[in-house]
Amino acid sequence: MLNKLPNTAKKILKFTLALAFWLGLWLILSHIVGIEILVPSPSNVAVTLKEMLMQKEFYTICLRSFLRITCGYVLGVAVGSALGMLISFSSILNSIFKPFLTAVKTTPVVSFIILALIWIERDGVPVFITFLMVMPIVSAGIITGIESADESLLEMAKAYKFSFGKRLKYIYLPSAVPSFASACETAIGLGWKAGVAAEVICMSRGTVGKALKDSQIYMETSELFAWTAVIIVVSLILEKLLAKLFDIIFKKAVQKGGYFIEHRNY
Repeated sequence: MLNKLPNTAKKILKFTLALAFWLGLWLILSHIVGIEILVPSPSNVAVTLKEMLMQKEFYTICLRSFLRITCGYVLGVAVGSALGMLISFSSILNSIFKPFLTAVKTTPVVSFIILALIWIERDGVPVFITFLMVMPIVSAGIITGIESADESLLEMAKAYKFSFGKRLKYIYLPSAVPSFASACETAIGLGWKAGVAAEVICMSRGTVGKALKDSQIYMETSELFAWTAVIIVVSLILEKLLAKLFDIIFKKAVQKGGYFIEHRNY
């Protein structure tokens, strides 16, 4: 019966069933524990979230965090893209920067947050941390895309004596776009979570992270759960919007005779 449903209906049904399962599990756990301060019930969290949504301050807090984290994300994408291009075409720069990018990816976020608190102003820490988390992901995406360039096309370009500029425009960049897009979609969720974590530790005023920390300090567990739900939803929305944006860009590229759309497989 499920196989006869349209794909959109299948996705909605699966999502609804999964959501019902986890909400049911949460409800059971809340009843077993029986202490709201430890595990609040879904209904109490929903009421708290509704109250938050009715407050003007809620939207100011979300907007402030969004702008700071978006600033760090854009910087990370820009620098990561440039660095990825340079590393791909220079063995010397590859030797210099590859260890640095590996170190950034493997070092715990909290270590960078603590160091950033020493180096820069408190309000700039979320921007810096988001930038630092996004940059190596985007850089790796660019490098992977360029390295996967079609060898037969490169041989053809060599035979016709294409300049580096032409090879870059018609072969390397189209090859890098799919993995770049995938990296950007992955990085936006990670960047948002890392940025909020930075806000929590540095107690950045008027932000989602500060609201989370205040909920923990004052033992407002329902509010803590509600803010966590907001973070998850915002992260998912941003990922979906970015994916939609790339889809639009790809469709326009196809209309203009773009090559890379045919090779998008992520």
